[in-house]
Amino acid sequence: MCGIAGLLSFDGAAVDQVALVGMRDAMAARGPDGQGLWLGEEGRVGLAHRRLAIIAPDASGAQPMASADGCLHVSFNGEIYNHRELRAELEQSGVRFRTASDTEVLLQLYDRFGAAMVTRLRGMFAFALWDGRRRRLLLARDPFGIKPLYYAANGAGLAFASQVKALAGALQDGSGPVDPAGQVGFLLFGYVPDPHTLHQAIRALPAGSILWAGPDGVGVPESYFSIRETLLAARDSPMSGGQTYEHMRDHVREALLDSVRGHLVADVGVGLFLSAGADSGTLLALATEIGGASLRTLTLAFDEFRDTPDDEAPLADHVAAAYRSRHQTRTISQEHFIDRRARLLDAMDQPSIDGVNSYFVAEAAAAAGLKVALSGVGGDELFGGYPSFRQIPALTRRLAPLRHCPGLGVLLRRATAPLIGRVVSPKTAGLLEYGATIADAYLLRRALFMPWELPDLMDRDRLRAGLAALQPRERLAAGIAGLDDPWLEVMVLELEWYLRSQLLRDADWAGMAHGVEIRTPLVDVGLFRALAPLLTGRNRPGKADLAAAARPALPMALLSRPKTGFSTPLESWLFDPNAPRRRRRRSVGLRRWALAVGTASGIEC
Repeated sequence: MCGIAGLLSFDGAAVDQVALVGMRDAMAARGPDGQGLWLGEEGRVGLAHRRLAIIAPDASGAQPMASADGCLHVSFNGEIYNHRELRAELEQSGVRFRTASDTEVLLQLYDRFGAAMVTRLRGMFAFALWDGRRRRLLLARDPFGIKPLYYAANGAGLAFASQVKALAGALQDGSGPVDPAGQVGFLLFGYVPDPHTLHQAIRALPAGSILWAGPDGVGVPESYFSIRETLLAARDSPMSGGQTYEHMRDHVREALLDSVRGHLVADVGVGLFLSAGADSGTLLALATEIGGASLRTLTLAFDEFRDTPDDEAPLADHVAAAYRSRHQTRTISQEHFIDRRARLLDAMDQPSIDGVNSYFVAEAAAAAGLKVALSGVGGDELFGGYPSFRQIPALTRRLAPLRHCPGLGVLLRRATAPLIGRVVSPKTAGLLEYGATIADAYLLRRALFMPWELPDLMDRDRLRAGLAALQPRERLAAGIAGLDDPWLEVMVLELEWYLRSQLLRDADWAGMAHGVEIRTPLVDVGLFRALAPLLTGRNRPGKADLAAAARPALPMALLSRPKTGFSTPLESWLFDPNAPRRRRRRSVGLRRWALAVGTASGIEC
């Protein structure tokens, strides 16, 4: 895990080395173990790197790295989990390696396969590769968007970096006007949906995409991986036709073992973030089975949750003892939150209402001397663990007739919205308007503020422009076109919106703030491809099948625990503890935190 940055000139002038170094060093927390800089083409292209040394941590893995002939240069952020297999394959064809790093594997793969090499990678990555023979720059991002990559281009050149803030601070003409779509997206969802940012000049390279640039300008992102297309293709697999229950569970277990095995590849110690849920508990069981040694595990606890169902610490202690991990519980107090609040918001590269838990558990990992930790993020999205998988299809079945008379829901919402929010959730007013389709019902469930509430939070002209550019309802619907399966539709929406633009992005900035690489074995292209035929078939695996992969079995206390989600007591920290309990509802607390985060990010709300 690292930070990358670069500049490419379109007008023949040399790039601004001071700006390039500024971008690199603005990301020092991402790479405390080293820094590098390369300039080529008589100064018209430059790559920069901050290093967190995980694989081949000695000087041989330093970046930017060049090929043996000096024609290729790469700056790479992330990990390639199948780099050993790819190395062996290349060696069999006569390739000779100079280092043990996965970075050199990227160079050799590109030299052999060109940009098509990205389809052979299993890992989390964002990289920039300069091809001196073609005088072209290749940007690439991993299939699920675990690693971020942002870019900005104008008539003079292209700039890119791992963080929006680093890129915005280096642009000579500033980062341009505020992007109203980014603002609207944050207020709707509690995060800024890709490819938007808060800056009109800066865009995220979409997950599963590459982008070419050269002295003549920059192209458009080209997709090489799609969650929806992978599922549609999997329907033709013989496995999708149905397997016995036992065979399905065996297949799930082998696929999970394969993913965890890859995510344990490192030349430094690997820990695990342990909650009281099946996702992290299963990962602990599988990692212990593979490694044969006690893993270091960490759990967060909060005084406000003590002796309540939200307290994860006692059950996490029990799970840790069952698998004999070296376990540590870190208690976070309101005072600690207040002390760290400014630093947390500064580390937050794009505004998000989540990530507080990831920030503090990564802080605990760094204090414990860990550079790498596994996380169970992605399990609920892949195995249908959220209530949304049941509730959204159920709602749309009941309200399906309203698809033929959409005006009725609009009229009812306009009539009831001013009053209904005083008694129940403001979303209730939109049930009939947004409850008839999967895409709309997903927006209704996941939205922080609904569209009709936004005129009270931002300028109306900016709101109209933001909604027109973001097109949330249209994009949600287009993302699930052709699936014709409510469960799959909810899964794709959770994976492509909530997981990608919030949970994974939060894990990146929160971990990198402390120099900790957070790995996600349940968000893995190899695992997804292995499970896709089952996910589209009759014996669809669920959370119980995930948990059944553990050997020995997970403790019954964990298996029988109702799902609560890993939360922090933000509402208690942000409100007067003596305020009426109704005012400390979690949804109210999240809205208040969202406004604080938005204000800190420069959003006028």
